[in-house]
Amino acid sequence: MEVAKVENVTRTYQVGMIETQALRGVSLSIENGEFTALVGPSGSGKTTLLQLIGCLDQPTSGRVYINGKDVSQLNRNQRADMRRGTIGFIFQFFALIPTLTAYENIEMPLLLVGQGAAERRQRVTELLEAVDLMDHANHRPDQLSGGQQQRVAIARALATRPALILADEPTANLDTPNGKLVMETMTRLNQETGVTFVFATHDPRVFTYARRIITLTDGLVVENGVMEKVILGD
Repeated sequence: MEVAKVENVTRTYQVGMIETQALRGVSLSIENGEFTALVGPSGSGKTTLLQLIGCLDQPTSGRVYINGKDVSQLNRNQRADMRRGTIGFIFQFFALIPTLTAYENIEMPLLLVGQGAAERRQRVTELLEAVDLMDHANHRPDQLSGGQQQRVAIARALATRPALILADEPTANLDTPNGKLVMETMTRLNQETGVTFVFATHDPRVFTYARRIITLTDGLVVENGVMEKVILGD
């Protein structure tokens, strides 16, 4: 089953008199349960494609489908509703709320969807255990390492049990050991929960974890292939 599909998508940005075509007729589909990397150099269109799949932006032309629903022409509120119920995000700079603890950051999406207190407590506890941060539940982001913050962000992205997790350069601000731990955590959660992960990266140490690699260059898909195995590093 396809959790995401884009058909002949273009995205053009206009800044003054300068027009930039970030995507130029991209078509691809993401199946349920995949662990897929979007790779390519800076400016290749990876982040733009993630933003379109994540209902953060709209294509200039073409169609984007999430769970079979055409989201290309949804208004801002409708896109927000789609994100809230279906898509989780992991960002390069973690995007945690600095005044909240790890527990409270993970709990926030559950509050936004109106989940009851007992259910929230059970779900947050499950996720803290899943990312091995139960002992840091009451720590604020400034009391956590970069790798720990990103693991909190992974747990937060999973909180509402979305069908799809999108991660934009999830290890870019981490050293090699923490980057390895974050990727192993994402890989394990994909395998254990079946949630689909799509992540953008330009780091070859990271995209070797993927079971499928989609390569973009100058706004075009130039390679789309399934890896034979997941490489977990040295």
